[in-house]
Amino acid sequence: QVQLVESGGGLVQPGGSLRLSCAASGNIVSINVMGWYRQAPGKQRELVATIASGSFTNYADSVKGRFTISRDNRKNTVYLQMNSLKPEDTAIYYCRIQSFPMDYWGQGTQVTVSS
Repeated sequence: QVQLVESGGGLVQPGGSLRLSCAASGNIVSINVMGWYRQAPGKQRELVATIASGSFTNYADSVKGRFTISRDNRKNTVYLQMNSLKPEDTAIYYCRIQSFPMDYWGQGTQVTVSS
């Protein structure tokens, strides 16, 4: 059984910063890809950023230059540093961990950007 625990969401003003964390625990042999996705009200879930085991990263165009994904393999944890937040970043953020062929999702953490 694998569990993902997310933290770091909350309410922030436009231009502010938040740091999300997602820690995986349980029976994980190795992690291939770690990532963050988000879903705004009335919209489909979309990719925010991913980081592969070789530290290769991929970002959605909308967050490039503002968000940074990183991982700590010893702690099985993925982070998302979010700077210069905009109201359109408001969404539930989900972490995803792929340990091929298994695929695990977190429960989601709310990020609200509003003045």
